Amino acid sequence: MSQTEKINCVIMRGGTSKGIFLKVNDLPQDNEKRDQLICEIFGSPDVRQIDGLGGADALTSKLAIIAPATRPDADVDYTFGQVSITKPYIDYSGNCGNISAAVGPFAIDEGLVRAQEGLTTVRIHNTNTKKIIVAEVPTVDGKASIVGDCAIAGVPGTGAKIMLDYSDTAGAATGKMLPTGNVKDVLDIPGYGPVTVSIVDVANPVVYVAAKDLKLSGIETPQQVDSNKDLLQLLEQIRGTAAVKIGMARTPEDALANVPAFPMIAFVSPAADYQDFTTGNPISAGEVDFVSRLMFMQKLHKTYAGTATICTGAAAKIPGSVVNEAIVDVEQKSCIRIGHPAGVIEVEVAVENQAGQVVLKRAAMSRTARRIMEGYAYVRR
Repeated sequence: MSQTEKINCVIMRGGTSKGIFLKVNDLPQDNEKRDQLICEIFGSPDVRQIDGLGGADALTSKLAIIAPATRPDADVDYTFGQVSITKPYIDYSGNCGNISAAVGPFAIDEGLVRAQEGLTTVRIHNTNTKKIIVAEVPTVDGKASIVGDCAIAGVPGTGAKIMLDYSDTAGAATGKMLPTGNVKDVLDIPGYGPVTVSIVDVANPVVYVAAKDLKLSGIETPQQVDSNKDLLQLLEQIRGTAAVKIGMARTPEDALANVPAFPMIAFVSPAADYQDFTTGNPISAGEVDFVSRLMFMQKLHKTYAGTATICTGAAAKIPGSVVNEAIVDVEQKSCIRIGHPAGVIEVEVAVENQAGQVVLKRAAMSRTARRIMEGYAYVRR
């Protein structure tokens, strides 16, 4: 009897992230056995993930489980998992917008969705949030195209532009775009004092705080943030307190257990000049509408998460929010430009005021994606 078994898998890059794509029928039905198997595929827990396919980075330790659609308004089901590097744990509490960009191409290339010449629309049911994401995927000769002139900050070269519309994802985790019912909330942080935040839930929930309230410039690099233990602890305290307030945890300690990814936390500041930390190239204040730094898995995101991009764009359009107050003339803008550590990401946003409530009508961004590897992952029996 063989000491190993092989599991079909595909490695896809989606936006600025990379993930392992598995089909549900190739996995155990028992959730505990499934997650044990997936952790072994990734090589978790191990800080180097040396004995698996994980890339030893939160942005490359990502999972997509693809299944036949369970809703009549969808083409495929997609479950996202953030695989912990240091613990035998997979966080299924939210979605990843960058990995979502690769779901449409994967479904087309695997024959789960029939390709239309030129452009194929794939309606993706994200089971984590129970929301529909609409992907417009360029297609050639029955396959997803990877050739195009779409460039995204954080990824070398260009690719075919995939448009993702998240307008159905308001209240993805909590049921409401403003989970507390307030545009702003004041959180009492032990040892620090009151902190004003805006908590917004679109695609994934994000807690926003003004950089100046944290005594930050807002243009910090990943190295500057990740090496500041006091700042990391403060950001986690704010995130944990907010998680309790919106019902995603019973206590702040629960919110920090197992290093969960959601809600995320971001600090924002008005447009400013800074440098792309990966290349040193200058980014001028005129190229962005405001600057934001996003925390993900207790580290500063090297670019900006896709779902956070959608949420931040929506937050920018909510009058009086922390994000809204960082932008000049936001009412006149249909495309919001977010400055992140490695460049700029854009999101198309449209909202309407209906009976005193802000209603999301469009929230779309462009990404690129491509298949990197297909084959088998070998795991111990």
